[in-house]
Amino acid sequence: MLFVGFFLCTLLLSAQRNMNKDFVNIRMVPDHQDWTYKVGEKPRLKVSVEKSTTPVGSVMLTYAIGPEMMAPTLTKKVTLKDGTGTIDMGTVKEPGFLTCRATVVVDGTTYSNWVTVGFEPEKIQPTVPYPKDFVEYWEGQKEIADRVPLDVEMQLLPDRCTAKVNVYEVSYAVNKSGARFYGILCIPKAEGKYPAVLHVPGAGVRPYNGVIDMAEKGIITLQVGIHGIPVTYPDRLYRDLRTGILQSYNTYNLDQRDNYYYNRVYIGCKRGVDVIFSLPQFDGERVAVTGGSQGGALSVVVAALDSRIKCLSAFYPALSDMTGYLHNRAGGWPHMLRNAETVNRANNTKEKLETISYYDVVNFARQLKVPVFFSWGYNDQVCPPTSTYSVYNVVTAPKYLMLMQETAHWAYPEQYRAGNDFILKQFNLK
Repeated sequence: MLFVGFFLCTLLLSAQRNMNKDFVNIRMVPDHQDWTYKVGEKPRLKVSVEKSTTPVGSVMLTYAIGPEMMAPTLTKKVTLKDGTGTIDMGTVKEPGFLTCRATVVVDGTTYSNWVTVGFEPEKIQPTVPYPKDFVEYWEGQKEIADRVPLDVEMQLLPDRCTAKVNVYEVSYAVNKSGARFYGILCIPKAEGKYPAVLHVPGAGVRPYNGVIDMAEKGIITLQVGIHGIPVTYPDRLYRDLRTGILQSYNTYNLDQRDNYYYNRVYIGCKRGVDVIFSLPQFDGERVAVTGGSQGGALSVVVAALDSRIKCLSAFYPALSDMTGYLHNRAGGWPHMLRNAETVNRANNTKEKLETISYYDVVNFARQLKVPVFFSWGYNDQVCPPTSTYSVYNVVTAPKYLMLMQETAHWAYPEQYRAGNDFILKQFNLK
């Protein structure tokens, strides 16, 4: 298998999730193996409250059912005499998702779990408006950025280099304001021309190590950060930033279309492709982009903005159909319009909604023309499937969805291997 460590950080998070498994588990199994139903069908869940995989004795189960990410429409309590039972979930009148959240108290400790089932999700349509000048706007933003010299700076990181790979901290200019992006560039040492993959990041503020394992297999990798700060500082600095000034970066200047935080981010990630094309070791042809969550969103954005991208691999893309909450259904991360009449009232303005329409990933997905690999699960409550299907369903380019219903905001190693293989196939390496 090529690229043992393609998504090492995410795999470590997945392993951590498994280590933190609850001692008591509420197992809920839908009566359709694919967890998917026709509109009007009534799913039933087989429920088992287990300790060490064995059902506990008599236990009181509280459960609530409602549309995904929305307030429950039904709440009930039921006694499971032998730790097992069934739950009728009801149904829906239009394509979407229903979630059942269950809670029990065992030996004084409260345990909970949830399961989400889908109803004809391939028919879900986005709610976010599509601006008439969407394409023209982003062509103009790219043109403005392209007037700024790329000004690539590279510094070798000897302690990270291997026998086969040179590792650099790299920075480059993003726009006329003087903003720069920083990242980790890994280039095979052997002479030759190589394909490349741009790795765009999930949400947050952190340092980066670079994707060295992939480079050791003969692929240039550029892993970028989005916040305009070097990515090799001690973790304490990033911790202070993500709990301080950058805590709510995803809504900064949301009322100003040209100055919204993600304007610089989208253009900066796109210019990462320019950096790759500037490298003498690049083969000049095969380049892909990949990421998960915010990185899944940025993968779609970059591929839409840069026709040189040959394919993309995106896991549970964020920033997708963010206006869903205004239509009584789930919207995408960062959920800036959830409870829009109370908690997020400040974001529910004409100016901010207009800005959102220019940055929502749904509208970039409409522009895709290259093969796309997607993967996500039904239980994701960070990037809920209502939002990610809103993206998938508007893609007219060749597309493939690896659906792993059980997963939430994490993925199995098999999903990442499939994403890797997808890119390799497009590169004619598999």
